[in-house]
Amino acid sequence: MRTFTKQELEEILDNHKLWLSSNGENGKRADLSYANLRYADLSNANLRYANLSYANLRSAELRSADLSYANLRYADLSYANLCYADLRYADLCVADLSNANLRYANLSNADLRSADLSYANLRKEVINHGRK
Repeated sequence: MRTFTKQELEEILDNHKLWLSSNGENGKRADLSYANLRYADLSNANLRYANLSYANLRSAELRSADLSYANLRYADLSYANLCYADLRYADLCVADLSNANLRYANLSNADLRSADLSYANLRKEVINHGRK
């Protein structure tokens, strides 16, 4: 597993943002494959098209993160907070999403083949227990 300091991770995210905004002309696509990002706070991060294959994102904070088109093959996302995350067209093959919070996450066209979704929270509706 590769580890990154907070500063190194911020630099990778800044270069990725530049890469996205310049259509690949400048910056560099984020390669966080095999990264140890356990407990990392990546809420609201723009990781569109990023490579996160085999990354350890166990218990990571990914609330409202843009992970559309990202490579998350074999990633450990167990117990991660992916509430409101954009996972459209993400490659989640064989990813561990057990116990993950996926409330209101957009999983449209995501590849979930052989992904572990056991005990994942996929609810979208709010339950009203009040009586009229």
